[in-house]
Amino acid sequence: MKFSVPLNVAYVFSCLTYVLSPNALASNVDSDHSLKTQEARMHAKALGAALQAKLKQAIQSGGLEEGVNACHLAAEPIATALSVEGWTVGRTALKVRNPNNSPDAWEQTQLTMFAEQLAKSVELPNESRETLSSKKPLEATHFDKESNKFRYMMAIETKPVCIACHGRDISPTVKEVIDTHYPNDQATGFDIGSLRGAFTLTFSEPQSTSK
Repeated sequence: MKFSVPLNVAYVFSCLTYVLSPNALASNVDSDHSLKTQEARMHAKALGAALQAKLKQAIQSGGLEEGVNACHLAAEPIATALSVEGWTVGRTALKVRNPNNSPDAWEQTQLTMFAEQLAKSVELPNESRETLSSKKPLEATHFDKESNKFRYMMAIETKPVCIACHGRDISPTVKEVIDTHYPNDQATGFDIGSLRGAFTLTFSEPQSTSK
């Protein structure tokens, strides 16, 4: 995604004579990262909302079993549809259901930090926990200078609706459907308020085609 800033005549003239200072360059980089963080947060929330809508519709029409089927069929296409304009959008976790979503080293580190922070919040009184969850989401950013890629993660907290398919007491019929689609499933045994996983996004500047 490209951002344009209007330039006045005086500024253009000054650029003919002076080079931007290191502080100014750093400020520009920080601003760009801030804008990318905002955009990444928007994409992450869009993925979460789309998955929730699909899951809700499936459960209403065919129960939890159909919800598992819908997640299996829809999760990847939805993420692919949102992976536009240089962004790659997906999910990962410390305990994955789909092995294709296994974390890399940086994601593993952020997930561990997210899990520790949420574990501390679970120990708080209910009123404090609600206040904490209503604040800015747990997130992490990183710019890889070698690959020139911007990375972003947003934690996914385990909600009550998640427990039926990801908790400690899963019905046999639901477990059967899960095992059919994900024979190596690890994503069970979660408690409400714990870390379920994270949205993970990478931005790569689209390559310009030169003739």
